[in-house]
Amino acid sequence: MFCYQCQETTNNQNCYLRGVCGKSGVTASLQDMLVFALKGFSVCAVKAREVGESDADTELFVAQALFATLSNVNFDDGRIVELIVEALDRRDQARGRFFDLYEAQHGEAFTGVLPEAATWYYVDGTQEEFEKKGETVGIDADPTLDADLRSLRELIIYGLKGLAAYTEHAAMLDNHRQDLLVFLQEALAFTTRTDFTVAELVGKALECGKYGVDVMAALDETLTTRYGHPEPTQVALGVVDGPGILISGHDLRDLEDLLEQTMGTGINIYTHGEMLPAHAYPFFKKYPHLVGNYGNAWWLQQKEFPGFNGPILMTTNCLQKPLPSYADRIFTTGMVGWADIPHIPERPQGGRKDFSAVIARAHDCATPEALESGSIMVGFAHKAILDRADAVVSAVQSGAIKRFVVMAGCDGRQKERQYYTDIAAGLPEDNVILTAGCAKYRYNKLDLGDIGGIPRVLDAGQCNDSYSLVAVALKLAEVFGVESVNDLPISYDIAWYEQKAVLVLLALLHLNVKQIRLGPTLPAFLTPNVISLLVETFELKPISTVEMDLELIAAGK
Repeated sequence: MFCYQCQETTNNQNCYLRGVCGKSGVTASLQDMLVFALKGFSVCAVKAREVGESDADTELFVAQALFATLSNVNFDDGRIVELIVEALDRRDQARGRFFDLYEAQHGEAFTGVLPEAATWYYVDGTQEEFEKKGETVGIDADPTLDADLRSLRELIIYGLKGLAAYTEHAAMLDNHRQDLLVFLQEALAFTTRTDFTVAELVGKALECGKYGVDVMAALDETLTTRYGHPEPTQVALGVVDGPGILISGHDLRDLEDLLEQTMGTGINIYTHGEMLPAHAYPFFKKYPHLVGNYGNAWWLQQKEFPGFNGPILMTTNCLQKPLPSYADRIFTTGMVGWADIPHIPERPQGGRKDFSAVIARAHDCATPEALESGSIMVGFAHKAILDRADAVVSAVQSGAIKRFVVMAGCDGRQKERQYYTDIAAGLPEDNVILTAGCAKYRYNKLDLGDIGGIPRVLDAGQCNDSYSLVAVALKLAEVFGVESVNDLPISYDIAWYEQKAVLVLLALLHLNVKQIRLGPTLPAFLTPNVISLLVETFELKPISTVEMDLELIAAGK
């Protein structure tokens, strides 16, 4: 295998025997094969659209299947094989429609050349056949491709994976953005070329960032329309007597379905990881059995899940190999998967997912073992902050707040991520942290106090809620009358792990945000020349030591 799409890749180079995430070489090859099939599918779909043929269901499938190849999403080889077969079948249908319409419109058959991804087809359709083909179409399949071009191509593909994930999140809330799906296909088709230039690749990456802003804005609008705007809320961290179900991931629609089906059953519902921000939405406050949050960031699940005692529902991503101590009570849904773990099917049109198997398992379980006690504040999305704009502006003008530090992004298991805890603890008391994503678990339980009633950690929510931080920055730029967010007293110290974070980075670069610190390491898929390009254009920089970066942040550098 050859994989370097996440931050924890081996030696910050590439995983070559087994993924640090837990995926095998077989899974890696099958995922490479699925990406290859989706590229070919996209080529044919783009061609079909050029002659007037479009299929919304087919276009959404590309987003869903690409989502399955993100880090820590789907480790189930059987399901990946099914996606490959479906991608190839849908590709051939799109190609056939294109050929037919082209001939009807031009009076002759299409004689152009299509890339191999658009024409290759299996003989037997076995896992072994797809695995073997996958070994030939991965990242380093073409040794003649310039390393810098490959680097930029992969940057685009990982950004597209993030875009696919957020597009899928929005679609599950019945927000189907055709423009996002069309761009996703066009950009995937673009990556099959070999004649692109650095300028074209950079332009496509920034265009991906533009659509990243769009999808996060669309998801924000959809969530707040359905569930209301998040409100500052204290979330309990302890446990209550009685059986419980733990729900993790990002999909609030799944949480809604689960809460509805457990009303009056005596089963308590706890959130985990990126589901924590759900407590801030007014809609979910009507459920008294949504009792709190259990545990910390995704990478601690193997340590924390055994003590929960009840069933665990993984809704989107951030899945680790289930340990025997809880493997008999973990369930997946959506694009998440692990072999031999029960999977909850998609909801029927206009209906709810059927979580009866999860609920039945909960009735036999003991009260969760307490990990901690107390509470934590969430709910500072853009409206909650901007509703307090006068207080924030006054605090800045008076000097009570000297600087905002954006510490959004992902958490991970590497000990180097202690850096973010130490940065948060070491920031001056007149600095306010703006955060979103699971990176907050490195510091959100520190007692950092407040500034005139404004908490020093303002948690906007999930990783996709990074849009809130952009909205706040843009509003502050307007209020203070500066030309750019780069003229505000805001520093960016971002932690990344997987491909959603790559999309968030591209979104920030599209908005021309400068001087972003990125860590714990710069992406392994960026070559020295590409890093130099990003440094020269956007002043992107790696993190340094805690002491040095605290000095530079204080100096606005």
